[in-house]
Amino acid sequence: MLKEYKTVKEITGPLVIVEGVSDVKYEELVDIELQDGSKRRGRVLEVDGDKAVIQLFEETRGISVEGTKAKFLGKTMELPVSEEMLGRVFDGSGRPKDKGPKIIPEKKLDINGAPLNPYARDYPNDFIQTGVSTIDGMNTLVRGQKLPIFSGSGLPHAELAAMIARQAKVTKPGEKDGDGGEFAVVFGAMGITFAESEFFINEFRKTGAIERATLFVNLADDPVVERIILPRLALTAAEYLAFEKGMHVLVILTDLTNYCEALREVSAARKEVPGRRGYPGYLYTDLATLYERAGRIKGKPGSITQIPILSMPEDDKTHPIPDLTGYITEGQIMLSRELHNKGIFPPIDVLPSLSRLKDKGIGEGKTREDHSGVLNQLFAAYARGKDAKELAVILGEAALSDADKKFAKFADEFENRFVRQKSDEDRSIIETLTLGWELMSILPESELKRVKEEQIKKYLPSAKKEEKKIEKVEEEEKEKELV
Repeated sequence: MLKEYKTVKEITGPLVIVEGVSDVKYEELVDIELQDGSKRRGRVLEVDGDKAVIQLFEETRGISVEGTKAKFLGKTMELPVSEEMLGRVFDGSGRPKDKGPKIIPEKKLDINGAPLNPYARDYPNDFIQTGVSTIDGMNTLVRGQKLPIFSGSGLPHAELAAMIARQAKVTKPGEKDGDGGEFAVVFGAMGITFAESEFFINEFRKTGAIERATLFVNLADDPVVERIILPRLALTAAEYLAFEKGMHVLVILTDLTNYCEALREVSAARKEVPGRRGYPGYLYTDLATLYERAGRIKGKPGSITQIPILSMPEDDKTHPIPDLTGYITEGQIMLSRELHNKGIFPPIDVLPSLSRLKDKGIGEGKTREDHSGVLNQLFAAYARGKDAKELAVILGEAALSDADKKFAKFADEFENRFVRQKSDEDRSIIETLTLGWELMSILPESELKRVKEEQIKKYLPSAKKEEKKIEKVEEEEKEKELV
C-alpha cells in the first residue's frame, strides 16, 4: 500500500524535506501533490531516521509547505524501452518531445542500471571508424572503450560530436558500411541552448543518421535536476539496445560539465561539506557510475562505447571535472584553441591526446598492418616539427638544419592536410593511412625509423609519386600567377 504524508517541513532549492516517514528507500520515486491538485515527480535522495530528502525533477517554485502531500511510490525511476526509441527525441525525463507516435514499451528498466561484473567483461579490441583522421589514425577508438573529448568554451565540440555521431561505424578493411554489425547512436545533451539542440537534431535528420539514433535533450532553461537523470536515461537505453538487441551502441554525452554543475547545486542545497572548487566530495564516484557502464559482456554480441564531452573551465585540464575523468576513462581527445584560431577543424591536438586501448584495435585484420608504425612515426615527426618551429621563432629559420626545415614543413602540412577536415568529410582508415604516408614522403627516408623497411618499400613509393604530382601542380600554379 502506498504511503502519503502531509509532513512537508522544508523546501530548499530543488529539495523537499518530509518528516515522520517510515519504510522509505533510497532512489524511491515520490509524487508531490500541491494544494491545487497538480503533481510533481521527485525521488528520494537521502533517508535519515524518519526524515526523507526528496529531489524534484521539476522546479519547486509555487510549492507551499502547507497543504502539500508526498506520496512514496515504492519503486525506483524506470525507463520504458523498445526498439521504437531509435529515430526519436526525448526530453530530460524520458518523455517524447518530437510529437511522434506513442512508444509501446517492451519492458521497463531501472535507470540506475547494475554494475557490470568484472569477470563477465570482455576486453575491448575492435576498431570503430569515426571518419576523423586524428582519432582513427592517431588515437584509435575501440569498441567498448570510454574516450572523452576535453574541450574549451567556444571550441567546436558540438560540430565534432555531430560529425562522429553521423559517421561512426564498426567495419573492417574491405567491408562495406554496416558489415561489422548493426550500429546505433544514443546522444545525450545536458544544459545546451535551444540553438545547439536544433543544430544536433537537424544534423541527424539531414543526413538520415536519426534513423539509427536516440536523442535525449535537456535545454539550459529546463530543470537542473533533469541533467542528473539524463545521462542515466541515455545509458539505460544504450544497455537495452546493446545487451538485449545485440547492437554496437555509441553513447555521446555533452556537456558533462553541466552535469557536474547540477551535482554541485544539489550538494549545496543539501548543505554538504564541499570538496575541490565547491564540487561534492563524491564527484569521482558519481562520474564512475556513468563511465563504467560502457563495455562489452562475454557471450553477447553488443557493446557500449562512450564519448563523453566536457568543456574545461578556463581551458584548465587540472580542473576537477577533466582531472577525475582522466583517472576513470581510457585516454582523452584534447581540442586546441591554437589550432582553432588558425581556422583548422576539427582542432584536435594529437600530442596531449591519448587512447590507451589503441594498440588493441589496430593492426592486420582490424585496420592495416602498417597502422602502428605510421601512428608512431607521424607522432614523433609532428613533435619534432613543432620543436623546430619554436626554435625558428627564437633563432630564425636560417639557424635550422636541412632536416629540421623538412620537419617544420611536415608539421605545417600535417596540420593543414591530416588534422584539417571538412565537417562532412568521412575518411576511411585506408585513406587516413595513405595520407600519413604521403606526409611522411616530405621527410628524408633515413628519418623514418619507426616504420618497418618492408612497409616503406610497399607504401612510400606511391606516396612519393603523389607528392611529386602535388609539387608539379604547385609549380604550374606559380607559373600561371607569374604570367
